[in-house]
Amino acid sequence: MFECDEGGARAHTGVKSEGLMVEQQTDDNVFAVGDTLRAEEVAVYRWLALHGRLDPASMAEETGVDATAVSGAVERLVRIGLVHRGEEGDDRLWAVDPHLVAAVTTAPVERAIAEQQTRLRLFQDQFAQLAVDYDEARRSASKDLETIPGLTHVRAALNRAAEQCREDMVTVQPGGTRPPEVLQDALRRDSQMLARGVRMRTVYHHTARFNSPSQAYVATASALGGEYRTAHQLVGRMIIFDRELAFMTRRNDRLGAVVVREPSVVHFLYELFEQLWSQAQPFSDAATDGLEAVAKDLDRTILRLLSSGLKDETIARRLGMSLRTTRKHIADMMQALGAESRFQAGVAVSARGLLNDDEEPDGAPTTALA
Repeated sequence: MFECDEGGARAHTGVKSEGLMVEQQTDDNVFAVGDTLRAEEVAVYRWLALHGRLDPASMAEETGVDATAVSGAVERLVRIGLVHRGEEGDDRLWAVDPHLVAAVTTAPVERAIAEQQTRLRLFQDQFAQLAVDYDEARRSASKDLETIPGLTHVRAALNRAAEQCREDMVTVQPGGTRPPEVLQDALRRDSQMLARGVRMRTVYHHTARFNSPSQAYVATASALGGEYRTAHQLVGRMIIFDRELAFMTRRNDRLGAVVVREPSVVHFLYELFEQLWSQAQPFSDAATDGLEAVAKDLDRTILRLLSSGLKDETIARRLGMSLRTTRKHIADMMQALGAESRFQAGVAVSARGLLNDDEEPDGAPTTALA
């Protein structure tokens, strides 16, 4: 039977039947948020609803639930209040209407959900007010330049800009490799933009042609309409949306970004990209171009940068290569030139006229070091 008091509704009789001693009770702590009925409890409840008696052997045989699990299921069903026992000595059990039990049993869950919803609304209201304060501060300060620290916030800003992009996005992506997971995220975002008719153009370092994940990404995105080229030298990472909004890496902070909205600066950066794009080569894997030709082209570029007096670190950054790989290339070239120092290498380069045709594009192969 049910008794109502200030603690809530309860169904209870302490009885012993076939070895099962249960305090049949439903109160606020039976279910917690996230709790559900187990499969064996559902099966046992269905059997009891049909037969109205306690017969563990038959229940185990017909439900496929072993006897031990049957006992545990009955105990919990009685405690929840879904099953009600008869008087002492009476082995009958009655299935209780779940709607009635749910009104009591799920009450703490509903309260917990309501409390969480209240907290969520409060949290949202507070952040909405902070957003008002932030926008007001931006209006009172410069609107043309914004600094975003941290990779997570940069990605969020890029995703928002990509969703709002209408016509055109251009990108300069230095470095020879990008992690596969980053490329997968980029492909999902880029596919949506291309599907909206946005024109996308990206310039990579030549070294990206040696990277299998980059090759796969470019092949997939190109089939959707993306355009990709490569160049030996790139200064820094840059993304421009609709010729209105530009993202650049922060100085000494590879994970942060600077957002530029000033029209003249964005226009200048866009024109810089167009110049770079016109001088870059269509993306293709290195094997297709011929590994020997690609290697000679790379050596020629390194010689030009060395002759300019640049340090190994700067050369590596411009070429999108690791410092270790860059120094190996330099060592191999010096050995091929028969030079023991950079000064001797410079003399040998000048004597052989290896850089006399600087007017040729970066892609022109040379056999001087063959």
